[in-house]
Amino acid sequence: MKIAVTYENGNVFQHFGRTEQFKVYDAQDGKIVSSAVIDNGGQGHEALAFLLSGKGVDVLICGGMGMGARMALEEAGVEYYGGVQGSADEAVNAFLAGNLVYDPDVSCDHHGEDHDCAHDCGRECSN
Repeated sequence: MKIAVTYENGNVFQHFGRTEQFKVYDAQDGKIVSSAVIDNGGQGHEALAFLLSGKGVDVLICGGMGMGARMALEEAGVEYYGGVQGSADEAVNAFLAGNLVYDPDVSCDHHGEDHDCAHDCGRECSN
C-alpha cells in the first residue's frame, strides 16, 4: 500500500492544492517499509490527484481541500482522509494502526473572496 501525505517541515500541510511536496510511504503488514519526499511537479489542485495515482498512491492524508480536488481523487481511485494535523509520520502510523483522527467533511475554498474552512491553514477562517 502507498500512502501520501501533504508535507511541509515534517508535518501535514494544510491545503492540498497548494502543497509543494508529498511524503509517500510504502507500507506492508501494517508497517512503514520506506518513504520518500516528492515534489508536486508544479501542479496544483485537481491535477495533483492524477500525479498521486500515477505514482501508485492508494491513500492521501491531508488538511483540507476543495470539492474539485476531492472529486478528482475519487475518480483517480485515491482514498482521502482530511482534517489531519501534526506530524506526517505519526499520522501514517495512526492510519496503519486504525486510529487516525480525521474529519471526512472538512473542505476548503481558497478561490473566492471569502475563505471558509475547517482546518488551520494559516488564513483567516470562518465556519
